[in-house]
Parts: sequence; C-alpha cells; structure tokens
Amino acid sequence: MKNQVTIPKSSLDFLRELKENNNKPWFDENKSTYLEELSHIESFAGALLEELSKTDVLETASGKKSVYRIYRDIRFSKDKTPFKTFWGGSFTRATSARRGGYYFHLEQGNSFFAGGFWGPNAQDLKRIRTEFARDAKPMEEILQSKSFVETFGALQGEQLKTAPKGFDKDHEAIDLLRFKQFLIIKRFSDKDVLSTNFLAQALQTCINMRPFFDYMSEILSTDSNGGSVL
Repeated sequence: MKNQVTIPKSSLDFLRELKENNNKPWFDENKSTYLEELSHIESFAGALLEELSKTDVLETASGKKSVYRIYRDIRFSKDKTPFKTFWGGSFTRATSARRGGYYFHLEQGNSFFAGGFWGPNAQDLKRIRTEFARDAKPMEEILQSKSFVETFGALQGEQLKTAPKGFDKDHEAIDLLRFKQFLIIKRFSDKDVLSTNFLAQALQTCINMRPFFDYMSEILSTDSNGGSVL
C-alpha cells in the first residue's frame, strides 16, 4: 500500500483533554487545536476511503464528508456535555443492492471498526429471519470462517430472550433467529491506532466484512423465492 497516512498521538491526546474539559469555553479556546487534529482524522479517512473504493462501491464523497460532527445533539439527552469525546465516521455502500456500512470510532482505550445492521426495520428483519429459518448454513459458514473469527470473533447485537413470533423456539438456527441487530466489531488498542500500519489493518478489517455484507445484501435484495425486489 503506497498510502501510509497515520493517526498522530496528539489526536488521541486532544480527546482526553476534551473529556476532562467538556465545555464550550475550553473548546472555543482550543478550537485551532481541534481543527488541526480533525485534519489528521480527515486525511486518514480519505486515505482509507481511497483504498476501500478499490474493493467496494461507495457513495461517501470524501474522507472529510465521512467524519461525524463533534458537536452532540443534547436536546433529548440527560447528558448535557456539548461535545463527543471520540472521532467517528462512516462509509456508505452505494445503491440499495449493497447493504451494510463501515463505521469507525477512534477514542483513547476504546477504538473499533464496526459494520452491519444496527436497526433493521420490521420488513427487513422478517426477511432475514425467514431466510435463516429456511437455510442458515450459508450464514453459519461465513460466521465460522477463519477470517471472520480471527477478525471479529462472533456476531454481536441485541437478541430476544426467546424465539421471535412465528418461529419455533426449538429451531436448529434459533441462535441466529433471536438476533434483532446484526453487528460485527473489531477492536484496536491505542498502540494499534498509532502504528504505521493502522491504515492497512483498518482496510483489511473492512475487506473482511464483505462476505457478511454481500450475503446480507443478497437476502435483502430478493424475496423468499429468490426473485429481485429492487
């Protein structure tokens, strides 16, 4: 990989200081530092987007566009601190035929890349469960593959305590049928994030999401008879 953009230690240090001084006067006083550190994150996101676009079709326009605003929406939150204490962003896969998305979260002691389906609507959830009930083997093979297990460990997300309505509690795929969310997560240490090969690690993590994304996309773009719904 020609691109070797790195995350400087100062970008994580700024977040630590922000966490200790999460108020507007401090932020305003340190706005220039924030903008400098933000530029490093945007550069990293841009480099990752460029590399990832060689393997997937994405609609995110730029690294800058991928990074979330640091300002929190506190209108309906009990926590009134005004700023996020992490760098976050996402890349969106293009067109309704490509489901799933790539998310990154960089924070001292809590950095990770994630992907999947955070809040599938009722129709999508039913379609996914219907397919798993019909034949769970393709998904089980993905979840048990060496690259998936070594990268993500296991499928994560909220689950029902019992079988979903309309499905047998003794179904052989009940462990999959109980999921309400379908998330895959790879965590990184601060040392990983600050290393010279973090971009390569992040890229490989995203690439390793693809079998999961591609199969879920196939399910969600077809009906139970295999016909296209796009």
